[in-house]
Amino acid sequence: MKAVRLARYESTPELVDVADPVITSPLDVIVRIGGAGVCRTDLHIIEGQWASKTNVALPYTLGHENAGWVAEVGSAVTSLAVGDAVILHPLVTCGLCRACRAGDDVHCTASAFPGIDSDGGYAEYLKTTARSAIKLDSSLQPVDVAALADAGLTAYHAVAKAARVLRPGEKAVVIGAGGLGHIGVQVLHALSAAEMIVVDQNADALALAKELGAEHTVLADGSQVDAIMDLTAGAGAEAVLDFVGEGGALADGVASLRRAGNYYVIGYGGSLDIPTIDIISTEINFIGNLVGSYNDLAELMVLTAQGRVALHTSTYALTDFAAALDDLDHGKVRGRAILVP
Repeated sequence: MKAVRLARYESTPELVDVADPVITSPLDVIVRIGGAGVCRTDLHIIEGQWASKTNVALPYTLGHENAGWVAEVGSAVTSLAVGDAVILHPLVTCGLCRACRAGDDVHCTASAFPGIDSDGGYAEYLKTTARSAIKLDSSLQPVDVAALADAGLTAYHAVAKAARVLRPGEKAVVIGAGGLGHIGVQVLHALSAAEMIVVDQNADALALAKELGAEHTVLADGSQVDAIMDLTAGAGAEAVLDFVGEGGALADGVASLRRAGNYYVIGYGGSLDIPTIDIISTEINFIGNLVGSYNDLAELMVLTAQGRVALHTSTYALTDFAAALDDLDHGKVRGRAILVP
């Protein structure tokens, strides 16, 4: 089969021929890829930012946002049949550790993460397990939902945490309304009655956020913190959901948070540098978010099938992977880029 593989960090991946994956365990599932999301994390992987965290052996196949059709199943798989359309939870998990048994499978102690620390879905086929596959509603196609497997799942995971504690009428600031943030806007609109304030540098992204349910939009032109303070009667927001996580977004987000507020870190790349006295004197909380659970993804698929979450995508042939990565790197992708074998 054809696969996009990274042989060296800080170099362009290559499209090469590799052996098809094969069933080796009774719960294995092989999926014919119908869409693989192109994520900014893939750019960070290529740059080597994840090298020390994953220790993955190069070369390997990129791609951690995957959906497609079941092509083959192991002897113990009873929940799936060949031909089923599925979206894949990004982790392959054991099902036996304490985290898995608690439904917190993103913290499985014996997991693999295809596309991060093992071969992923920038390919024609991908091996996973029955635990990771969620059957799609008949109204959904793999190419249309693939990026929800990570970008959408991460957004849902963070927003669901915020929605559980936000009260009607409280304020929630969403920083960044791009590929990840525009999903978060939709999920927050679906799950919470909080008043949503969306901040972005791009006027088109703000217009889209308004269409998707934001009550207020603020252009990040240097006066955004003052604008948020005006919208919150000078108190700041109960929640800040930061889909950027670098540059001035961090300082702006903290400055936009009210006392006892919650700051949800979703985007990454920067560093938090907050005096500890500022944290304890206001009792603000910083909450990290890494992907999400199988159940999170299943719930997100319900919202998607209901038409309450829609993914804005640009599709590229697998052979055009380099153009997709370059377009993402230079800010030319609206929503999410999807590779189609």
